[in-house]
Amino acid sequence: MWIDTHCHLDAPEFAPDVQAVRARAAAQCVAHCVIPAVALAHFDAVRALAHQYGDSYALGIHPLYVAQADEADLAVLDAALTQHRADPHLVAVGEIGLDLFVPELTRSPLRERQFWFYREQLKLARRHELPVILHVRRSADALLKPLRELAPATGWRGVAHAFNGSVQQARAFIELGFKLGFGGALTYERALQLHRLAQELPLSALVLETDAPDIPPHWLYVTAAERAAGQPPRRNEPAELPRIAAVLAELRGLPLQAIAEATTRNAQAAFPGLRCDDARRCGAGSS
Repeated sequence: MWIDTHCHLDAPEFAPDVQAVRARAAAQCVAHCVIPAVALAHFDAVRALAHQYGDSYALGIHPLYVAQADEADLAVLDAALTQHRADPHLVAVGEIGLDLFVPELTRSPLRERQFWFYREQLKLARRHELPVILHVRRSADALLKPLRELAPATGWRGVAHAFNGSVQQARAFIELGFKLGFGGALTYERALQLHRLAQELPLSALVLETDAPDIPPHWLYVTAAERAAGQPPRRNEPAELPRIAAVLAELRGLPLQAIAEATTRNAQAAFPGLRCDDARRCGAGSS
């Protein structure tokens, strides 16, 4: 079976046919999805979807949404984590982190604002003893300092989502207790740094994700020329996870089954609260 450790099933792109999307994933042996929130407005939706399909969810405020967030939103997040802490479907605080790719987020006042939201949400994760799902976009070093400063006595757990840093940065996250998320970006021929990471890092540190509907694998990518010719975009879905896994298996020279077993074990280590229903493996469907 496969676990998609990062899938935005609550995205508007999935609204018309989310049940069919989840069924296609189950048919491809994707037995479990982790659905992270990106803003307060998404909290109820990710929780409802996780309960409906037997999946897991996380609650947090994404760095791309801090401009619209209010400082009082952190109190709402704290209250939601308190209210649902005993919910077996709640497995992490996330998606939180830093984005130093979007230009306006690299300048004052949003740069300081996203750093503040990141630190405050780490404190909430520590208080509620929950793993963390990290947004890491050109921000690996900046993320590491607060993680070291605010680390719980028992250490961190969670996933550095869509990781694309250096080997040294990767090892720093691993030493802090994180797994590293690999998805559609790994499938591109020119993704040489990602290929190196996938080959050199310990298999015990890797988890798989789609970030659907974002970060499509190469077979779904629509070029600028195709878009100009009227080709519509092709939507990424959690059902693509096994094909992404096959790329990882080829890079590491391992059987696909070995990748399935290792990444499932790693996902469960990253999110100790995660529980998969074996009855939904390999085409059992979802309801």
